[in-house]
Amino acid sequence: MAEDAALATAVELVGRARAGVAPKPVVDTLFDPETFTATHVVQCPVRRRAAIIDSVLDFDQASGRTATRQAEAVAALVEARGLEVEWILETHAHADHLSAAPWLRERLGGRIAIGERIAEVQGVFAGLFNLGDTVSRTGAEFDHLFADGERFAIGDCEAMVLHVPGHTPADIAFVVGDAAFIGDTLFMPDYGTARSDFPGGDARTLYRSIRRLLALPDETRIFLCHDYLAPGREAFVWETTVAAQRQGNVHAREGVSEDAFVAFREARDATLAMPRLILPSIQVNIRAGRLPEPEANGVRYLKLPLDAL
Repeated sequence: MAEDAALATAVELVGRARAGVAPKPVVDTLFDPETFTATHVVQCPVRRRAAIIDSVLDFDQASGRTATRQAEAVAALVEARGLEVEWILETHAHADHLSAAPWLRERLGGRIAIGERIAEVQGVFAGLFNLGDTVSRTGAEFDHLFADGERFAIGDCEAMVLHVPGHTPADIAFVVGDAAFIGDTLFMPDYGTARSDFPGGDARTLYRSIRRLLALPDETRIFLCHDYLAPGREAFVWETTVAAQRQGNVHAREGVSEDAFVAFREARDATLAMPRLILPSIQVNIRAGRLPEPEANGVRYLKLPLDAL
């Protein structure tokens, strides 16, 4: 295998934070039980700077109503901590909830960012929804597009990006000090791994992305985007470690071969229903969380493609 310079940098960042050479981030998480989504507020303890990862805009599909309860709770936490928001980060274009990124940027400041391969996802879904020139297909709706291995900072906390496709082509993980925010690539060890049957997804690619993440140091804290309560567990959980995933992930622990994983994942994905909010979520999230512009009557509309999926 060719040397993975980005992974080597991520290992170095984790080591520096673990050794006390660089600050470790403080993480607060707000969990939305309606979409099973964990939104993380990542704080630099030195300069009181912060990033918000994978926010949620409340959406009632039956009535078509949006609300900002989850986003307001995030904003209240940020303001109570006296934090300055530098980044509003997305691990990918979510298919299970709408992003509240524009609302949070308006309230708290910060730059909305996602992986640079969002352009591919925009191209696929702009065609499906016939969105014309209302979507750029270049990622221009976002304030910043991250490349694999790109380094940045949250205050004095060192951070970088790892591209981890497979769930979608554009998935990325954020390594911040000794913590990794990995989106939908992995779930808790007792629940397993993400599906790979969305457009551009691929089980073999997902396996290799998982192996990349699990090459981080054992002590790396892993923060997930979702928890769905594995059988026998009563409490939602969104934090684990690389070591726990290596040893116990029911789909991808050490010893599970690539071919075995691919066979399992493809068979399982064939049985899964589409996410409940995929159609509204994707239309909004490929626009960086921006809702469609109002039409002549002042009302915004989302599209429902018939017999297309």
